[in-house]
Amino acid sequence: MKIALGCDHGAYEYKEIIKEMLTKEGHEIMDFGTYDTASCDYPDFAYACAKSVSRGENERGIVICGTGIGVSITANKVKGIRCALCSESVSAKLTREHNDSNMLAMGQRTIGIEVMKDIVHVWLNTPFSGEARHQARIAKIHAIEASE
Repeated sequence: MKIALGCDHGAYEYKEIIKEMLTKEGHEIMDFGTYDTASCDYPDFAYACAKSVSRGENERGIVICGTGIGVSITANKVKGIRCALCSESVSAKLTREHNDSNMLAMGQRTIGIEVMKDIVHVWLNTPFSGEARHQARIAKIHAIEASE
């Protein structure tokens, strides 16, 4: 799978762990930065990552900052993005099954490394259920987006 990654300085460590883990598992990673721990602005990296997913350059995207809140807000400003902020694997599973989320947001300061790895694996390996009720709800989200 082609996966976009983006983070700010507060989540550089987790981005590097995810990049290494997913590369070893055979995924193709596009790293949108940041590339060190120097202070930077999360919208720059979250936006670039989300745009690559919305354009179809990557199938999914993962964005990380200190809490995950800022990057999730930013990613969700991009048309076609359904970014879910997850801090445990149940939400990661359900956002894929019910919302067909195409981006995942997490916070390095709010979850441990092993929890983060579990969330990533659950989110990447859970398919969208395709149930009519969930498809109808996603269609409503698209309609709202189109009307703005």
